[in-house]
Amino acid sequence: MRTDGSRLHHVVFAVAAERQADVARMFTELGFTFNSAELTELGVTVQLDWEGGLELISPIPGSTASVALSVNDFLASHGDGVYTVVLQVPDAAAAEAVTDRYGAVTRFRQGFSGDGSYLDEIDLSVFNLPITLLATNVT
Repeated sequence: MRTDGSRLHHVVFAVAAERQADVARMFTELGFTFNSAELTELGVTVQLDWEGGLELISPIPGSTASVALSVNDFLASHGDGVYTVVLQVPDAAAAEAVTDRYGAVTRFRQGFSGDGSYLDEIDLSVFNLPITLLATNVT
């Protein structure tokens, strides 16, 4: 039995903006329930089923925000597909220190705290595996 709190949280699919609605509709028909958000500061739109473990991310056309550029690069190189696998960890900084020992390269980080909630997210690549470390009490 796990005692450290680390677990698979969700999978993020990068999808071209023009296909996001159709992809979301397909997953909805499969039983997923999405909350939609346009994160203009990151340059992306997301469809997230937190409980179902699935996220769709698409760049906002014309955005020059760093996350939008990263998603655009991914789509240009790979087409639609698995962008990252999100691992929930008790402490994102401590988990990052572990991945750093294995040569991790950080692509993006964000965090917030307030009103009793916190979220620390570190998106990285290690051994060519796209991983996002997530420490949060947001449910």
